[in-house]
Formats: sequence, structure tokens, C-alpha cells
Amino acid sequence: MYLIINTFYFVVPCGMLFTWKWIIILLLLSWLIAAPSCVQMRVTDATAKKEFADKKLDVRFAYVQVNNRTIHYVVSGKANLPTLVFIHGSPGSWEAFKQYLTDSLLLQKFRLMAIDRPGFGYSDFGSAMGLADQVPLLFAAIESEKNGKPMYLVGHSIGGPIVIKMIQDFPGWFASATILAGSIAYIHEPKEYWRYPLRYFPFRYLLPGALRPSNDEIVDFKKELKHLDKDYYKIKTPVTFIHGDKDGFVSINNMFYGEQKLKNQVRVEAITIPGANHFIPWTYFELIRNKLLRVN
Repeated sequence: MYLIINTFYFVVPCGMLFTWKWIIILLLLSWLIAAPSCVQMRVTDATAKKEFADKKLDVRFAYVQVNNRTIHYVVSGKANLPTLVFIHGSPGSWEAFKQYLTDSLLLQKFRLMAIDRPGFGYSDFGSAMGLADQVPLLFAAIESEKNGKPMYLVGHSIGGPIVIKMIQDFPGWFASATILAGSIAYIHEPKEYWRYPLRYFPFRYLLPGALRPSNDEIVDFKKELKHLDKDYYKIKTPVTFIHGDKDGFVSINNMFYGEQKLKNQVRVEAITIPGANHFIPWTYFELIRNKLLRVN
């Protein structure tokens, strides 16, 4: 029989066409079965505990139930120290900040806490939530670790607007906020219309693992950033922005935007890393670690 593909003609035996049809169907079914277990970007508590033990470090894993949702988080360091709270981007999990939670210099000064945001890690994996719905759950986990010492927020990428929303909604709770390559400005968000079909059947099932809740929440976050913009006047917490000027995912204009919004009401610092991309928590670990050592 004859197949027409892009105006070119190919002669394919009927038997071969039948075989290829079933091969394609089999591959698609295999992908649909395997995809949910791929790209989960998380590590079990048992595995992580062994990694910490190998470094002779204590670590504690906890689960908090809030409004029928589960929030999973990790804490390392001495219980009586001020706390650095890390909030990951999308997709991701607390493990994104493992290097910070095991750093000897940070552990001398801070207790370190990293949270799995809703839909990621072991916080109801796969079931994403919008910005406004996430913040109260994350705050409940943080509040459960209150020890009478200052708490400092650190957020990367989508963790950035989470941090902004948290210091808007809970003024006076945090001593400072550090935003790493944060996507906080709706006017600088790329349109990415291709994300919308991927929220619905059957296309969403083509996304593997953590990419599915990531796509879901990013679509919602883009809309919610407009609401975030209205409440900057509530912020009383000092904010530090750190951003690479070669960030291809989140424009450095987000940092300039945040700096402009806050410059007349709180202490703001904006740090540009020349030549850096979106992955500064890992590629510029020492620079960021050293900055966190000086938060106050």
C-alpha cells in the first residue's frame, strides 16, 4: 500500500504497516505506564537518613497534616539555633537543598529546614495546588518548628513567589527573606500557551512524574501573580534578591521588579551574578551560602 507523508510517497508492505502500528501502540502504552514513576525528583527518608549518617549528621523527617493535606519536611542542625527555611522550585523537592542542609558552616549558625511543597516529594506527590492554597500549608509546617529564635526564608524560582506571599500574609514572622532567581512578576512571565493542553486528558498523561504537577501549578501561578502584586504594601520583612543575568527561564527583570516594588518600604538588596543561569543554588553554592551566613 502507499503512505503519503509530507507530499513524499513511500511504499510500505501491508504487513509491515500492521507491525509498526502495534509497535507504536505498545511504546505509547509503555510510556503511559512508566511515566508516572519517572522524574519524581525525590529521595526516600531512609535513603536520605543514611546519607546524613554517613556524614555524621543528625537529621529529622516530619509530616504535618493540614486541611486534609500532608506536608513533608526535613530538619538538620541544633534545635536551639535560628532557622533557615528553604522552599524549592518547580519541579523539585526538599532534596534540592541537601547541600545546604549538610554544610558545616551553615550548621554552626542555623537549624536548617527544607520542605516538600504540595504535589512534590512526599507532600501528596502528584496533587498540585495554587499559590494561595500552598502558603497556609507551608506556614503550618514552619510554625510547628517555632523555637523562639529568628526564622529566615529562602526560596528558589517558584519558591520566590511563595516567599513573597508568606511575608505578605504573615508580617513580623520572618527576620528576612532571600529570593533566588524568583519568578515574582506577572508582567515578565512568558506566555507558554503550550502548557494549557497538557493539563487535560489525554495530553497530561504524556508528562512524566513531577513534571505533571509542575505544569499544573505553573499555569495557576501565572494567573495568581497578579494578586500577589496587590499586596506588596503589606511586606515589612527585609528582602534580598539574587539572580543571574543569563537566566533563560526566569528573566532578571523579576529581580528589578521586586526591588522597585519594595525599595521605599523595607531594606532591599539586589545581587546580580554575571553570566549565571537559573540554577544558581547549585552552580553558585558558595556565594549564596556565604550570603546566607550573614542574614540578619
